[in-house]
Amino acid sequence: MYNQSAARAYQNASSQASSPREREAALLIKAAAKLQQTKSEDSTREQLDEALTFNRKIWTLFVGELLSEDHEMPKELRQNLVNLGVFTFNHTFRIMADPENASVDSLININRNIAEGLRAHE
Repeated sequence: MYNQSAARAYQNASSQASSPREREAALLIKAAAKLQQTKSEDSTREQLDEALTFNRKIWTLFVGELLSEDHEMPKELRQNLVNLGVFTFNHTFRIMADPENASVDSLININRNIAEGLRAHE
Protein backbone atom coordinates (compact mmCIF):
# COMPACT_ATOMS: atom_id res chain seq x y z
CA MET A 1 0.00 0.00 0.00
CA TYR A 2 2.93 2.31 0.72
CA ASN A 3 3.86 2.62 -2.95
CA GLN A 4 0.38 2.35 -4.45
CA SER A 5 -0.16 6.10 -4.86
CA ALA A 6 3.31 6.51 -6.37
CA ALA A 7 2.69 3.56 -8.67
CA ARG A 8 -0.65 5.07 -9.66
CA ALA A 9 1.08 8.39 -10.39
CA TYR A 10 3.64 6.51 -12.49
CA GLN A 11 0.85 4.87 -14.49
CA ASN A 12 -0.89 8.23 -14.98
CA ALA A 13 2.36 9.81 -16.13
CA SER A 14 2.95 6.91 -18.51
CA SER A 15 -0.32 7.63 -20.28
CA GLN A 16 0.79 11.25 -20.80
CA ALA A 17 4.45 10.70 -21.69
CA SER A 18 6.01 8.61 -24.42
CA SER A 19 9.15 7.06 -22.93
CA PRO A 20 10.19 5.76 -19.49
CA ARG A 21 12.57 8.69 -19.06
CA GLU A 22 9.86 11.17 -19.99
CA ARG A 23 7.49 9.52 -17.50
CA GLU A 24 10.10 9.73 -14.76
CA ALA A 25 10.76 13.37 -15.61
CA ALA A 26 7.03 14.11 -15.50
CA LEU A 27 6.76 12.54 -12.03
CA LEU A 28 9.69 14.55 -10.73
CA ILE A 29 8.20 17.76 -12.10
CA LYS A 30 4.86 16.89 -10.50
CA ALA A 31 6.56 16.28 -7.15
CA ALA A 32 8.50 19.55 -7.48
CA ALA A 33 5.27 21.43 -8.22
CA LYS A 34 3.58 19.94 -5.15
CA LEU A 35 6.56 20.95 -3.02
CA GLN A 36 6.59 24.44 -4.55
CA GLN A 37 2.92 24.91 -3.61
CA THR A 38 3.78 24.31 0.04
CA LYS A 39 5.87 27.48 0.04
CA SER A 40 2.81 29.73 -0.24
CA GLU A 41 1.69 31.57 2.89
CA ASP A 42 -1.68 29.83 2.99
CA SER A 43 -0.19 26.35 2.73
CA THR A 44 -1.03 23.94 5.55
CA ARG A 45 1.06 21.36 7.37
CA GLU A 46 -1.18 18.69 5.82
CA GLN A 47 -0.29 19.90 2.32
CA LEU A 48 3.40 19.87 3.23
CA ASP A 49 3.16 16.32 4.57
CA GLU A 50 1.29 15.21 1.44
CA ALA A 51 3.88 16.76 -0.89
CA LEU A 52 6.78 15.29 1.09
CA THR A 53 5.15 11.87 1.15
CA PHE A 54 4.52 11.94 -2.60
CA ASN A 55 8.12 12.95 -3.26
CA ARG A 56 9.45 10.25 -0.92
CA LYS A 57 7.36 7.58 -2.63
CA ILE A 58 8.59 8.61 -6.07
CA TRP A 59 12.19 8.48 -4.87
CA THR A 60 11.56 5.13 -3.18
CA LEU A 61 10.49 3.70 -6.54
CA PHE A 62 13.50 5.23 -8.31
CA VAL A 63 16.01 4.01 -5.73
CA GLY A 64 14.46 0.54 -5.77
CA GLU A 65 14.89 0.33 -9.52
CA LEU A 66 18.40 1.79 -9.42
CA LEU A 67 19.52 -0.87 -6.94
CA SER A 68 18.66 -3.62 -9.39
CA GLU A 69 21.86 -5.27 -10.64
CA ASP A 70 20.43 -5.66 -14.16
CA HIS A 71 19.61 -1.93 -14.53
CA GLU A 72 21.03 -0.63 -17.83
CA MET A 73 22.44 2.58 -16.34
CA PRO A 74 26.19 2.62 -15.55
CA LYS A 75 26.88 1.58 -11.97
CA GLU A 76 28.60 4.86 -10.97
CA LEU A 77 25.70 6.97 -12.23
CA ARG A 78 23.21 4.68 -10.49
CA GLN A 79 25.16 5.04 -7.24
CA ASN A 80 25.15 8.84 -7.55
CA LEU A 81 21.38 8.82 -8.02
CA VAL A 82 20.92 6.44 -5.09
CA ASN A 83 22.97 8.87 -2.99
CA LEU A 84 20.64 11.69 -4.06
CA GLY A 85 17.73 9.48 -3.06
CA VAL A 86 19.24 8.96 0.39
CA PHE A 87 19.73 12.71 0.70
CA THR A 88 16.07 13.33 -0.24
CA PHE A 89 14.92 10.79 2.37
CA ASN A 90 17.06 12.34 5.10
CA HIS A 91 16.13 15.91 4.19
CA THR A 92 12.45 14.98 4.06
CA PHE A 93 12.64 13.69 7.63
CA ARG A 94 14.42 16.89 8.72
CA ILE A 95 11.62 18.97 7.20
CA MET A 96 8.92 16.84 8.81
CA ALA A 97 10.63 17.12 12.20
CA ASP A 98 11.14 20.89 11.99
CA PRO A 99 9.17 22.46 9.13
CA GLU A 100 9.76 25.99 10.43
CA ASN A 101 13.54 25.72 10.03
CA ALA A 102 13.97 23.37 7.06
CA SER A 103 13.30 24.26 3.45
CA VAL A 104 11.90 22.25 0.56
CA ASP A 105 14.03 24.23 -1.91
CA SER A 106 16.76 21.61 -2.25
CA LEU A 107 14.18 18.88 -2.94
CA ILE A 108 12.54 21.06 -5.59
CA ASN A 109 15.91 21.80 -7.21
CA ILE A 110 16.97 18.16 -7.22
CA ASN A 111 13.72 17.05 -8.83
CA ARG A 112 13.83 19.77 -11.48
CA ASN A 113 17.48 19.14 -12.33
CA ILE A 114 17.08 15.37 -12.59
CA ALA A 115 13.95 15.85 -14.74
CA GLU A 116 15.86 18.22 -16.99
CA GLY A 117 18.67 15.67 -17.32
CA LEU A 118 16.23 12.90 -18.15
CA ARG A 119 14.61 15.01 -20.85
CA ALA A 120 17.96 16.13 -22.29
CA HIS A 121 19.01 12.51 -22.86
CA GLU A 122 15.90 11.55 -24.77
